[in-house]
Amino acid sequence: SALSNLLHYAVLLVGFLLALGVLGVDLTKLTILAGAFGVGIGFGLQNVVNNFVSGLLVLLERRIDVGDAVEIAGVSGRMQQMGMRACTVRTWEGAEVIVPNAILISDKVTNWTLSDRRRRIDVAVGVAYGTLPEKVLDLLLAVARAHPQVLSEPAPVALFLGFGESALRFEMRVWTDRFDLWVQTQSELAVALYARLR
Repeated sequence: SALSNLLHYAVLLVGFLLALGVLGVDLTKLTILAGAFGVGIGFGLQNVVNNFVSGLLVLLERRIDVGDAVEIAGVSGRMQQMGMRACTVRTWEGAEVIVPNAILISDKVTNWTLSDRRRRIDVAVGVAYGTLPEKVLDLLLAVARAHPQVLSEPAPVALFLGFGESALRFEMRVWTDRFDLWVQTQSELAVALYARLR
């Protein structure tokens, strides 16, 4: 993709210069005029050039790719398209947000799927005082291990977090490699946990 875009712009530039030569325009006389014109355009197109160069850096660095789950400047979704001036992120709600490439360079970008597609799921639960913590921890682990989307490595973890105002606070932490199903998996774990706690 990066080579294709670079080649496209190079062909356009060479074609423009060849067209001027064919028309008989003396390119040496245009240098002063082009320099002055370029300074004026440079001030007007500062952001465009910034986004263009940022797009080249992003394409060559390859820290973000089409299909990655990203969070950019408060926008969360899947990277749908990467252009030379801007990229398109499709949010989980279905909106398409156009993000200038300069933001990818200057701001913090979270890529949930850069090295792998695993995601940790945390399910918090409060249990009435008087309940044995050991029994709750065993129950949390049993629910986690029974779910088909939960990975055995890293192993599920059950934690007793402390004492709340009206409940003992516990948390189940599990990993899944189905990033696209993590919200559904979290919901299913919570429902299964509620049924077991009853």
